[in-house]
Amino acid sequence: MPKILLVDDDVELTSMLIEYIQQEGLEGLAVHNGNDGLREALGGSYDIIVLDVMMPNISGLDLLRRIRKEKNTPVLMLTARGDHVDKIAGLDLGADDYVAKPCTPGELLARIRAILRRTEMRDKEERVQDIQVGSLRLSAANRSVTCEGRTINLTGVEFNVLEVLVRNAGRLVSKQDLSLRALGAQLTPFDRRLDVHVSSIRQKLGRRADGRPWIHTVRGTGYQMIGE
Repeated sequence: MPKILLVDDDVELTSMLIEYIQQEGLEGLAVHNGNDGLREALGGSYDIIVLDVMMPNISGLDLLRRIRKEKNTPVLMLTARGDHVDKIAGLDLGADDYVAKPCTPGELLARIRAILRRTEMRDKEERVQDIQVGSLRLSAANRSVTCEGRTINLTGVEFNVLEVLVRNAGRLVSKQDLSLRALGAQLTPFDRRLDVHVSSIRQKLGRRADGRPWIHTVRGTGYQMIGE
């Protein structure tokens, strides 16, 4: 049974969400401030963490930053509707997805299940072959990346995005295809999740020895990992 940690200071909302989640066959625990959330996130074993951005003690974004230093547990952010700054900041810090509040329990559960499906598919796949493009080496077996002899620390979602691009090096991958394969979801209008992840990957990789970027953007279409 998947186990969910819900960190939100709205006691009434979390009680309703936990009840709904449990009725749908998942196990849930709710805590109501950043300190308790950090303790549970680092000390417990959860399949996914749902974080509200606005909380006492420690904000959701600060909490996500501290979690990502130690764990790659999937994280779903709860943001204020229309607050694009928090959405982009959360994705940039390593969140896997976000839901705007107020949201229905059904919408939240659908996003949770989508993330869990992606994680399960990833874990079940047989990925033992290392992939190399120039000085960029990706190990699918232990989900590690090196570039120009440096270890590149990526979030779980960033690794998924890079893996799709590396496996298709030299070929254009459309944004919609990349989103489906790496994020497990279709892009919607004005959805910048994929752009944020690719931008972060670019910054971490730097440039090739010849000065070219590793990932080329085809405006309005998609991305291409530059081959040899």
